[in-house]
Amino acid sequence: MSANLAMMIHADRSQLLGDMSAMGKDIAPRPAAHEPGASQSHGFGQAMMDAVRDVDGQNRLASEKMTEVDSGQSDDLVGAMLMSQEANLSFSMLMQVRNKVVGAVDELIKMQL
Repeated sequence: MSANLAMMIHADRSQLLGDMSAMGKDIAPRPAAHEPGASQSHGFGQAMMDAVRDVDGQNRLASEKMTEVDSGQSDDLVGAMLMSQEANLSFSMLMQVRNKVVGAVDELIKMQL
């Protein structure tokens, strides 16, 4: 049972990582902010803060769900475990993005002008 669950989690993780890499290739260029009718865009810092908030929200929901199961208010153990695994994967993905960004910044700092 646990091996089957581990395989399912690994397959989902692989699919998510593949979808993420495909998303990067399919992003259309945004119109410039000074053009009329341009959409309101925010920077990379704001996008990272939004991602951190989303991951934190998922973690809080998973924690609440597990607390409900532990206290006997809910009997949805499978749902709580899935939510916990989702939060864990989201956090891992966020850490990988952070590591890539830190690595890129380090490379930029090392560049000679």
